[in-house]
Amino acid sequence: MSSCASPSSSSPTFNSIAAILEADFKVARGAISPGTVLTDLGLDSLALMEFVFAVEDAFHLRIPEDRLDPREAGITLQRLCEVIDAESGGALAGPSALSSAELALA
Repeated sequence: MSSCASPSSSSPTFNSIAAILEADFKVARGAISPGTVLTDLGLDSLALMEFVFAVEDAFHLRIPEDRLDPREAGITLQRLCEVIDAESGGALAGPSALSSAELALA
């Protein structure tokens, strides 16, 4: 079962992504929702790439660029969740076991 299959701000995958945005990129929680477009997060192109790398590290996977290019117009946090779930084979435990310090280092 995909943990981000519906646009829910309570899924483990989404919550982990939101935590990374808040802790590492100082994005306000109110600006983070499944429908938020990556380019609307207030991050420049370098920060967007760093965000994707932080997500990859937190979930222990690599997202092929052909599956998700964060600079592409219209990519939402929901889409990022879907790609994470697909790349993990749907059996993703998520980074919930990571401490906030480990997330901060991601």
